[in-house]
Amino acid sequence: MHHIVCILLTLLSFTVAANPFGEDKPKVIVDDLNWFDKRHLEDQIEKVDELARISLGLQIRGDKRDLEVLQRIIHRGLVKQDDVVMQQALGAVLGDVMVNEFGVEWKHYVDQYGRSRATCAPGSKECLFPVTMLSRRMSVGLMPDVDKVYQDAHELIVHLLPKSPYQVD
Repeated sequence: MHHIVCILLTLLSFTVAANPFGEDKPKVIVDDLNWFDKRHLEDQIEKVDELARISLGLQIRGDKRDLEVLQRIIHRGLVKQDDVVMQQALGAVLGDVMVNEFGVEWKHYVDQYGRSRATCAPGSKECLFPVTMLSRRMSVGLMPDVDKVYQDAHELIVHLLPKSPYQVD
């Protein structure tokens, strides 16, 4: 009997560890960024802007022109494969372009894996994670096509974005 109780407790602990919210479907919380998180994103974008100005004579503007700047930074090897902090800063720039071009919003996204900064469709829990879109590729030695990553992200979320009254489908 003692062995059965131990086995059941062990199985229960694995279930709780796999889903700490204790629900069949993992719980997701999406909320606004606080001041600290906004400042952190600004600092990341400023780091990339400084790198672009010093190394390329270009600047970060918050629009689609930044995609080419990011691509040049990557192709020139200005961010090393093991520099995850700077790779994620590149992702913050990518996310800022998405915010300005797609109409998504920077949010906190909390799920069973932890807390992340994400760009989310307004009023939904449907989000993209641009901070890691480039770093996950770069950290394994790949040289991502920034425009393709951007276009793929747009395709994933476009159906959730508000339509302009002048937009024709």
